[in-house]
Amino acid sequence: MTAARAVAPKTTAPKSIVPKTAVTKRQRKRREMLVAYSFIAPNFIGFAVFTLGPILFAFALAFMHWDGSNPIEFAGLENFWKLFEDRAFKSAFWNTIVYTIFVVPLTLVCSLGLAILLNQKIFGRNFFRTIAFFPYVASLVAVAVVWNMLFNPDFGPVNMALYNMGIDPSDLPGWAADRDWAMVTIIMFSIWKSMGYFMVIYLAGLQGISAELYEAADIDGANSWQKFWRITLPQLGPTTFFVSVMLTIQSFKVFDQIFLITQGGPGTSTLVLVYHIYNEAFISWDLGYSSMVALVLFVLVLTITIVQFRLTEERD
Repeated sequence: MTAARAVAPKTTAPKSIVPKTAVTKRQRKRREMLVAYSFIAPNFIGFAVFTLGPILFAFALAFMHWDGSNPIEFAGLENFWKLFEDRAFKSAFWNTIVYTIFVVPLTLVCSLGLAILLNQKIFGRNFFRTIAFFPYVASLVAVAVVWNMLFNPDFGPVNMALYNMGIDPSDLPGWAADRDWAMVTIIMFSIWKSMGYFMVIYLAGLQGISAELYEAADIDGANSWQKFWRITLPQLGPTTFFVSVMLTIQSFKVFDQIFLITQGGPGTSTLVLVYHIYNEAFISWDLGYSSMVALVLFVLVLTITIVQFRLTEERD
């Protein structure tokens, strides 16, 4: 008899619970995320360094005293209480509100009217669209110089035309040189400069309205006003909301045309919040107080924008 040999059990290396295919997919996904983040990183770093960082620093600086050269000192709420004693700030705040109240609805109406007119099949439609859009893309400095020449109270062609129409020279408006007419001049300039851009946005909205709606209205016997009120305006609701939000933000941060045409004058008749921030920061070198004015402007714009979004949600 042969001795029975004991058979040793075979030992095998423990297999990985996770399949190789899953590991490969995970590595591929991680690699794709790294590639995606590498494309985003330069833009995000630039935003963080040149936009987010200065914004946070300005918020902190609003509660400090600093002239740009001496050490920063904590001021608490002194800059905030100074707002209520600053007549220039009160004038700038009121002028900004007045400017926004007139510019936003008037630009909306002019842009929509132009869009409806130039959406029709008329001769030279593309040419007139280009002419209407040109002021928006033209150099603001050049346009402002031409505007000042046109509305010059002494030898400008606008006042010359009014004089030839029989208006007495003493009754001719002084435009940018007159306290009573300076803000009117800025408002007119802003509407003329911006309405071409928003006209293009409204044109896109109009061309997105289904023609079947107008055909059904024609069958029902609706006139042009009824079609505009019942079809065009409701269909342009999202476009109007976008334009109104953009116009409101643009109006509250107006600066360029003020700087180029009136410099906030005569007196403080066209002084607005952003120009007041510029004066306090780079003329008076009170960077802490200018940051507080900027903070007030930020809160004001944020509040109005939130209200606009809430009203739109309730209407929908």
